[in-house]
Amino acid sequence: MEQNNYQGVLQQLIGSGFDARSTAKDVINGIDLTGKIAIVTGGNTGIGLETTKTLALAGATVIVPARDIEKAKHNLSRIANVEIEAMDLMNSASIDAFAEKFLASGRPLHLLVNNAGIMWVPLRYDSRGIESQLATNYLAQFQLTARLWTALKKANGARVVNVSSQGHQFGTFYFDDPNFQNRAYETLQAYGQSKTATNLFSVELDNRGKAFNVRAYSLHPGSIAGTELGRDASLELFQKMGFVDEAGNMLPEVLASLKTIPQGAATTVWCATTPLLDGIGGVYCEDSDVAPLAADSEISTGVRRYSLDKDDAERLWKWSEEISGLSFSIN
Repeated sequence: MEQNNYQGVLQQLIGSGFDARSTAKDVINGIDLTGKIAIVTGGNTGIGLETTKTLALAGATVIVPARDIEKAKHNLSRIANVEIEAMDLMNSASIDAFAEKFLASGRPLHLLVNNAGIMWVPLRYDSRGIESQLATNYLAQFQLTARLWTALKKANGARVVNVSSQGHQFGTFYFDDPNFQNRAYETLQAYGQSKTATNLFSVELDNRGKAFNVRAYSLHPGSIAGTELGRDASLELFQKMGFVDEAGNMLPEVLASLKTIPQGAATTVWCATTPLLDGIGGVYCEDSDVAPLAADSEISTGVRRYSLDKDDAERLWKWSEEISGLSFSIN
């Protein structure tokens, strides 16, 4: 039986040949996706758009669910093999409606890329009382994957790729008060919690889904220039994180470390398509390779062991079913 990745036992470089400078085009070179069906959330902007374009150019049919249909049509107008559908990740009924429409098509789903996310937002809640970063960055992933499960199984060789972040190191999942009802809200802590949840979900989904030939991965795309992710962040927050000086100018060392959008999409595309991950799942990746375990004392490269913990992964799955009203039974 293939080994699971609880506690990060599989977290070690596998020698992909790629690095932080590699682009999405580099990692998909020589891979043919003709006949494959992919769904990419957030696939009309930033690294999601680059992911959509790369998969489509390799022959896949890519469905892009979007909240702003007109914006999506504009951004995707020059890309062939793309379908646009309506979906709002903060609206559970909208997720259900999108999934139902896809399932009604009878098509298998080979690649589900849960790319969409938000960051650095003020305290907001969805209609169920779920904190917005947790709702968008994690719970929507859980719900969409659950609703599309039969199509993933039908592919007989599917991958679920969940875009996480090094920001998972900002915080564990706080089971006693995940929605900040009885503790002070801190946007980076909320972001970290949502990304830790993504990692826990990925390792648990892979362990449950591998018997049906569905493998799951989480990843850190890198710090990327030119995306919309920081649109709600204040200057004070950027200063607190050490990104800018007192005048608001980005520090040279930070600027030098940023990836381009094609580089930022590379790890997503690699996780979705590389044959090197055949038979390996539940791992957290960065720079188009499996990442090592991170140090526990400071923000660093790699993945924190707590975000791959077996007990927390199983507990989160149960919490997610309860809070969403879903029964995500793998069978």
